[in-house]
Amino acid sequence: MTDSLAIALAQLNPVVGDLDGNVARLRQTRQEAAAAGADLLIGTELYISGYPPEDLVLKPFFQSRCREAAETLAAETGDGGPALIVGCPWVEDGRIYNAALLLDGGKIAAIRRKVDLPNYGVFDEKRVFAASPPQGPIAFRGVRLGVMVCEDMWTPDVSDTLAESGAEILIVINGSPYERDKHDERFQLAGARVAAHGLPLIYVNQVCGQDELVFDGGSFALDPDGMLKAQLPTFREHVGLTRWQREGDRWHCREASIEKIVEGDEEVYSALCLGLRDYVGKNRFPGVVIGLSGGIDSALSAAVAVDALGADRVWSVMMASPYTSEVSFEDAAECARLLGIRHDVLSIEAPMGAFDEILAPVFAGRSPDTTEENIQARSRGVILMAISNKFGHMVLSTGN
Repeated sequence: MTDSLAIALAQLNPVVGDLDGNVARLRQTRQEAAAAGADLLIGTELYISGYPPEDLVLKPFFQSRCREAAETLAAETGDGGPALIVGCPWVEDGRIYNAALLLDGGKIAAIRRKVDLPNYGVFDEKRVFAASPPQGPIAFRGVRLGVMVCEDMWTPDVSDTLAESGAEILIVINGSPYERDKHDERFQLAGARVAAHGLPLIYVNQVCGQDELVFDGGSFALDPDGMLKAQLPTFREHVGLTRWQREGDRWHCREASIEKIVEGDEEVYSALCLGLRDYVGKNRFPGVVIGLSGGIDSALSAAVAVDALGADRVWSVMMASPYTSEVSFEDAAECARLLGIRHDVLSIEAPMGAFDEILAPVFAGRSPDTTEENIQARSRGVILMAISNKFGHMVLSTGN
């Protein structure tokens, strides 16, 4: 029976479908964890496939490739280095499970399948995955690990089963999307599981932007008394080493770091930057193009873009109409100068006039109204989309 464990928490940024890239990043992280003396490296929910894989996970070829990737990683653990707990789609008896795999000693040493499949809000896991009945803990080098997958922690049933079956440390791998104040909610739920059973809990969450979702990381560990013993940062990749000691019949975290997590407006701003950075990067856009009007909305959008991507990947265009004020020209130019981004000024007077001329016969006898104002906006949209089509930059909305 072992009395000490070094456990590394790896909140990484996977790409859905990029199995080779995800595995390579995890392999590199494992090497770093080995150098730090880790016995176990914990990844996140469905890390190998990327989360959420949606309908991609229904393809038999993709399922096979995920299994091959997991088996390849498992074989590498025969080198005596850290074991891995990592999420992967797993097919058994024709059913697809959202699973956590223990890779140790050169093989897939244990599999635990997700019990509670969320089917609300942004989640539709019941459509693509099969639910598993509750399972007992995993034996790992003399310790019984109670492994849960994300939603399994949000209700008490799974942790109750694990505690009753002799789990000594609760481990939760997650793909939990960002919402404002979500970190506090996770912490409270984890604290409730700890309080119910007097068991420590390790919570590891991915950090990335994936399509319309942002995942904020913020992984942490709680001692059996509910005290926060480890905290990883929010909105960036990080690997944190924790050292655990068995004292009597309880495990305690005796060495870890507590990193800063962002809150308030900084939290929202960080989520915007991460979501934009990953959407642009993962879809391989060279940058973004933005209509810079001289107003607050577009100035803030441009600032987010620069912080997310760098000034060299942000292109601003002022599209002036006959109604554009001189101060708007000045403010837009100054904003671009301060941010260090490319700035072009184009006139939309000609396309506005052309639309007026085309529509004159059917608009005859009617006074100008929001229709004509919307033609201004749509003319600008045509120009931005033309630049996007020609140069490949994604058009970034400036709507508030």
